[in-house]
Amino acid sequence: MATPRLRPRKLSEPTISRLPVYQRIVESWQQRGHRTIDSRQISELAGVTATTVRRDLAGLGPLGTRGSGYEVDTLVQRIGEALGHDRSYQVVVVGLGNLGRALVNSTNFLIRGANLAALYDNDPAVVGTVIGGHVVRSIHDEMVAATVGVICVPPEAAQGVADILVAAQVHALLNFAPQVLTVPLGTAVHYVDFSIELQILMYHLNNGTGPLGGGVLHSLGIAATNPLRTS
Repeated sequence: MATPRLRPRKLSEPTISRLPVYQRIVESWQQRGHRTIDSRQISELAGVTATTVRRDLAGLGPLGTRGSGYEVDTLVQRIGEALGHDRSYQVVVVGLGNLGRALVNSTNFLIRGANLAALYDNDPAVVGTVIGGHVVRSIHDEMVAATVGVICVPPEAAQGVADILVAAQVHALLNFAPQVLTVPLGTAVHYVDFSIELQILMYHLNNGTGPLGGGVLHSLGIAATNPLRTS
């Protein structure tokens, strides 16, 4: 009999942003054959306090006996469930310039459960070509049924693309364009702006603080010595 999926309580935005970091750490532990991991070990690798780790993970439901650490297999499963990796998602990408192509061809782009359903562009030189095993469709073609739309177009085109995606009942948008979108209530939008991320990083570098609560040099050191990836 299958184990029922536990529904975690509503998590805060900072907790959600840290869960993928924890996931990579715990999965690396799992790959090395470790059966348990404690909050101190996670905190040292994630660059946060052990108290923060325990508070974040408490939102995932019961995870074992207090004081004995977390079972690695259980923690991998629970974090994956919280992040939606046990479900299926259809993803479309709009805009196949340098960034769009890089994402589609990256082995780290899609989470488990996500399937790249279609690619769209408005450039006649790009439409009809094959990228990442998919024939690029015209943005003016009928949109395939999808869960998530990834927007990789210039800022002046982003709102129009968002309107097309919303009209096609795509209610989760990942926007790489440096443009704030106007969308209906109920549509989730997440912005990825590399220039903003660089500015935040520079702030932490200049002020000696890490974006996750630890020292920025410590965090960079972890990234350099632990090249982890989510398959």
